[in-house]
Amino acid sequence: MKKIVNGVESDMTQSELDAFNQNKPSIDFALQVRMERDRLLAETDWMALSDTSMTLDWTTYRQALRDITGQAGFPTSVTWPTKP
Repeated sequence: MKKIVNGVESDMTQSELDAFNQNKPSIDFALQVRMERDRLLAETDWMALSDTSMTLDWTTYRQALRDITGQAGFPTSVTWPTKP
């Protein structure tokens, strides 16, 4: 498997491959969480159009969705915001 560090592509060492494979379940889970977050954001994208006024509650909800990846328990313990 390849890696890119500072713009230089090289092969991963065996220890890097082992570490990657150990973390792969959490990487896959993080992807699933991001996909759900993106789906929920897409449901409200129409509110962000220039001819629509978004309420503070919806703005806060959308920001909370974007902040999910910064939660301390991400990706295994996520607190999903409640839709207004």
